[in-house]
Amino acid sequence: MKLNREFYRQSALIVARELIGKKLIFHTEEGTTGGIIIETEAYMGADDAASHSYQNRRTKRTEAMFSDGGHAYIYLIYGMYLCFNVSANLKDVPEAVLIRALEPTDGIELMQRRRNKQSLKDLCSGPGKLTQAMGISMKHYDIDLCGEELYIETTDLTPKIATTKRINIDYAGEAANYPWRFILQT
Repeated sequence: MKLNREFYRQSALIVARELIGKKLIFHTEEGTTGGIIIETEAYMGADDAASHSYQNRRTKRTEAMFSDGGHAYIYLIYGMYLCFNVSANLKDVPEAVLIRALEPTDGIELMQRRRNKQSLKDLCSGPGKLTQAMGISMKHYDIDLCGEELYIETTDLTPKIATTKRINIDYAGEAANYPWRFILQT
């Protein structure tokens, strides 16, 4: 069953934890791809120095973070990789969840072609790899995840979840040490 708007209208900390074990699905003209979400990070908006919307910074880039929970916030890093995030909480509360990694389940051959990789483990094992394998691009910025094209659905998994500090945010001072990264334990 597809996640509804109310699921996303919670704190990004809750959404990030509860997305572990859920399934991201994307229907494209090339085919459908999907995978189990195995790693996320919460970004808590105005009070989180690691968040793009820290101090309520509202720019063309961050506008989707201010959307009602359940929209895609996509941005470019290092000038070459896209990151896919889910907006969380209420409209104008700029929180988001970075989807860091998936375990591929659907459309694996299509993902392998897009990434020019055969190894399942390497297909979606990072935010940039994930967007490339899934076919997510900037044209999907702010897309409603309660729609029919790109969405997240429940699974029968009861995940065991590990919590750690977020990674690659050394610039964020004390916020770099917040335990807001969630990983599916296997």
